[in-house]
Amino acid sequence: MTDTTTWIRRVLRVLAPLLLAALLSACGHVDRSGQVIVWEQMDPQEQTLFDKHVEQFRQQHPEFAEFDIQRVHYRTEDLQTQFQTAALAYGGPSMVYGPADKIGPYQIMGLLMPIEDLLPAGEIARFDPGALPILDGKTWGLPDQVGNHLTLVANKALVDSIPVNTDDWVAQLRDTTRDLDGDGKTDQFGLVFNLLEPFWLVPWLGGYGGWVMDDRAVPTLGTQAMVGALGFMQNLRRLDVMPRECDYPLADTMFKTGQAAYIINGPWSWNGYREAGIEIELAPMPMVSATGLWPTPMTSAKCYSINAYLDPATKECTAALLAWLTGYEAQVDLARKLSVLPSDLEARKLPDFETDATMRASNAQIAKGRLMPIVPEMRAIWDSMRPGYQNVMNGEMTPQEAAQFMQKRAVDMIARMRE
Repeated sequence: MTDTTTWIRRVLRVLAPLLLAALLSACGHVDRSGQVIVWEQMDPQEQTLFDKHVEQFRQQHPEFAEFDIQRVHYRTEDLQTQFQTAALAYGGPSMVYGPADKIGPYQIMGLLMPIEDLLPAGEIARFDPGALPILDGKTWGLPDQVGNHLTLVANKALVDSIPVNTDDWVAQLRDTTRDLDGDGKTDQFGLVFNLLEPFWLVPWLGGYGGWVMDDRAVPTLGTQAMVGALGFMQNLRRLDVMPRECDYPLADTMFKTGQAAYIINGPWSWNGYREAGIEIELAPMPMVSATGLWPTPMTSAKCYSINAYLDPATKECTAALLAWLTGYEAQVDLARKLSVLPSDLEARKLPDFETDATMRASNAQIAKGRLMPIVPEMRAIWDSMRPGYQNVMNGEMTPQEAAQFMQKRAVDMIARMRE
C-alpha cells in the first residue's frame, strides 16, 4: 500500500462525518459557473490589498465583468479542514490562499490542479524557483510573497542598539526589564513573544545546529540541538525578562503599548506597531553565543492554489485572476506595504530593497532562515513539538525529556498516518 493511499484513507476516516454533511448539503446543487471564489487566511492589511487588486483586475479585464469574484476569510487553523472537507465533496472555492506548508496534504489528497494545467510555462518561469511549491515534478501554487518569517523587532525608544549575539542580548534584556513605579511588579519587560506555539521555537533549534526533519521527512527532534534550544527558551523565562504567561495577543498588545523592549514577530505585524506609535527597528535574531550559529526562522511562500474541481466555465477567469494577483504590480505593492519579499524575480530588482531599512533587515533575516517543508509530515511535527515545548515552559518537563517526547510522538504520529 502506498504512502499516498494510506494518507488519503486516514484523512477520509477523520473527515468522514464532515464529508457526509457536505455531500448531503451538496444535494441542493449550487451553480458556480459565474463565480470565482477565493478562500483565504489573510490578515486585515492583506485583505485590504487583495480587494484593491481585485478592483484593479475588474477595471483592466472588462471581458470578465459577468463573473462574481468573492473573497471568504477563515482563521488559519480552520482553513485547511474547511477546504479539505469541501473539495472532497467536489465543492469549495476556485482558489485557496495560505502558507505553502498546507499544500503538501492538499496535493496528496488530490485536491489541487497543477498550475501547469492553467497557465503557460512562461508565466511560471518569472517566479523564484525556490519559492514554488513543487511536488512530483508539478507546481501546486503561485506565491505572491516570500517570507512569512519571524524576526527581531526593537522599540527604539527603549533600545539604543541591537546586540548581535545572545550573551549581549540577554544582558540587555535584563537591563530593560524594569519596575518603573517601585511597587515590586515588573512594568516593562525586555522581551515578549508567543510562548505557546513552536513556530517561535524553531529559529533557536537552528541556532543550536538542528532542524525539524531530515531530507526524507524523518523527524529529528530528539537531539542535543533541541535540548539546547529548549534550554535557552527556558532560561529566558527563568530570568524573568518576559512575562510568565505570554500568548500572541498579550505579546502584541504589550509591545504596542510600549511595555516591552523587543518582540519576535513577522511582517504581518510591523505596520501595526508603527500605527500604534512605536518607532521600530528590525534585525536578525542574535547569533547563539554557545554555538556561533544564527537562528533559522522558517520562511515560506504564501500561495494561491487551484481547486482540482474548478468549474470549467470559470477556468479562463480564474487563470487571469491568478496571474494578476501574483503579477509584478501586485507583488511590488505587497512588498512596499507589508515589507515582504516578492517571488517575482523582476520585482526583486527594485531599488527599494536596498534603500528601505525595513526591507533590508527583513531580507537579511530571510537569508538566515530555512524554507518550511511542505510535506504532510510537517503537521505531525507541529503537533508533536507543541505539547513538549509548552511542558518545558511551564516546568512540567526538562528539555531532555521534552526532546525525547517530541521525537517519539512525531514518529508515532507519522507511522499512524501511513498505516
